[in-house]
Amino acid sequence: MVFNSSSRILITGGTGSFGKAFIAEIFNRIPAVERLVIYSRDELKQWELQQHYPESQFPQLRFFIGDVRDRDRLRRALEGIDTVVHAAALKQVPAAEYNPMEFINTNVLGAENVVQACLDTEVKRVVALSTDKAAAPINLYGATKLCSDKLFIAANNIKGVRDLSFSVVRYGNVMGSRGSVIPFFLEKAKTGLLPITDPSMTRFNITLSEGVAMVLWALENALGGELFVPKIPSYRITDVAEAIGPSCEKPITGIRPGEKIHEEMITSSDSFTTIDLGEYYAILPSDGRVQRLYKDADISSAVVPSGFAYNSGSNPEFLSVEQLRSLIREHVDSAFQPF
Repeated sequence: MVFNSSSRILITGGTGSFGKAFIAEIFNRIPAVERLVIYSRDELKQWELQQHYPESQFPQLRFFIGDVRDRDRLRRALEGIDTVVHAAALKQVPAAEYNPMEFINTNVLGAENVVQACLDTEVKRVVALSTDKAAAPINLYGATKLCSDKLFIAANNIKGVRDLSFSVVRYGNVMGSRGSVIPFFLEKAKTGLLPITDPSMTRFNITLSEGVAMVLWALENALGGELFVPKIPSYRITDVAEAIGPSCEKPITGIRPGEKIHEEMITSSDSFTTIDLGEYYAILPSDGRVQRLYKDADISSAVVPSGFAYNSGSNPEFLSVEQLRSLIREHVDSAFQPF
């Protein structure tokens, strides 16, 4: 086990949806964790989180205002830290197209700052969050996250003799996260209108709790250099609309710039270095180093068939309308009723 009462953890972007769920799970698993640092640039969100976790009850929780663009501030925040979860990113696809350098500065150069700050301190384990949009990207956001993934994986090549590993987790749309389709539809349904970009569109689906569990699993099991992908269901955008607003009008508005009809998490080009770990896939770097580590560790794994791809449209598991309604009540709005 990586985590115990002596763990000292830092999460970048810790005031976001993932960060909040991650904090709750850490305190659920190890209430006496030695230190948990929230590193983010939004003082209001930090203040709001502090109201939920008062210092009198959670003395080990610390808040650092800082940006991943600031390497010196990262180094200071990482003093005494042994575990890092990198969740900070700019994520909105249209905003990336309009403000490309801002996304590059945060998602690419910020990722490199995290890598270098970890190399300069005593950090032992790093997991960075990725996105399905980083697989064969067609928009700038996806491209910046692909660059980030490559930086974290390649960091294992320059760690020297340090007891340090870098890995990445990649998953699809987080159910109920800010800016995602379900909260958008829940709000639009009040108007009686649910705009559908393309009726054939599909997406992967993962809950926040599943995403947190995957990151914790990666922190405890990664050897360094893997890009982990979960086996999760897909949904059809038309089924989401039916689940939320069966009586709403559903005009077709057309696909937006930078969008795909189906999202990918593993491309056919990745199949040659992808292994099946049961609950997760792992894409290994092509240099063979990590493959040798897995062989030496005698971990049961299997290379996927040549040409294998993991795509939300060809995924064998799809959520039904009723399953979607149940998940919305469980993870987004307990009082939800279809419109």
